[in-house]
Amino acid sequence: SDDGKLSFDEFKAYFADGVLSGEELHELFHTIDTHNTDNLDTEELCKYFSQHLGEYENVLSVLEDLNITILKAMDKTKKDYQEASNLEQFVTRFLLKETLNQLQSLQSSLECAMETTEEQTRQERQDPGKPEVLSIQWPGKRAARRLQRNNSLLPNSPHFSTGWIEEDSQWMTQINRLQKLIDRLEKKDLKLEPFEEEVLEENAKSHIMIVQRQMSVIEEEIEEFRLALKQYVESASTQGGCLHVSIQKLPSDSRFIVYEFWENSNAWNSHLQMNYSKTFQRSNVDFLETPELITTMLVP
Repeated sequence: SDDGKLSFDEFKAYFADGVLSGEELHELFHTIDTHNTDNLDTEELCKYFSQHLGEYENVLSVLEDLNITILKAMDKTKKDYQEASNLEQFVTRFLLKETLNQLQSLQSSLECAMETTEEQTRQERQDPGKPEVLSIQWPGKRAARRLQRNNSLLPNSPHFSTGWIEEDSQWMTQINRLQKLIDRLEKKDLKLEPFEEEVLEENAKSHIMIVQRQMSVIEEEIEEFRLALKQYVESASTQGGCLHVSIQKLPSDSRFIVYEFWENSNAWNSHLQMNYSKTFQRSNVDFLETPELITTMLVP
């Protein structure tokens, strides 16, 4: 109610995560309420959570610095962009897009971690005696650090003990589930054919155009957007140069991703000039929270 304090109902509305029961939330509320006023003030909240920050103290500190840095960059971009050359404007757009991609990647990792830990907690509450330990594989540059860490936890390691397993098995299970999900998303089992040189003839077919369209929809406009998207996909699918259209809806937010496959770039460009395509783009002005993000790629 913007009165500088939280009642239990306000506390429950914000902190309920679908895992803790109402009784547990009530117990937590009174644990934080050291002043015994049946309301939580800022001092009590800060005191409680600051005792449990751990590594996240550094994370939140860096995020605060990042927020300030981005706002400064946005302010300078606003002042300098119109006066910049075409090349400088291009570089600015690229840097903005890359910054957004990095932040979205970080957000996806955090959302994945949240969903995995919450799901693991629910399963442990239903069947606490059977934690499932899955294989660990981290992608990319973290592989070396993962190998070093795993070697230190082998049975012949001096750090390995039954006590360690009993203490940290639940947390390791959560990590393992997250790592398995990452592996599935990255399709670790994908087998690529050996390198083979291909000589294209002059009259060979042009490359296929793959288009990824990311759209964050205003929550109140989702139903109207779905209708407009359905009409757009139905019209696009009837075009001669359209090979396939696929839609993905992310469960964690109101973001839609549309994948379009076109015979070549000319087919894609012609599609953009069609009335149904222009109608869909105009409607998105009212439906989307942020401008649509379009990525294209040519594939032989």
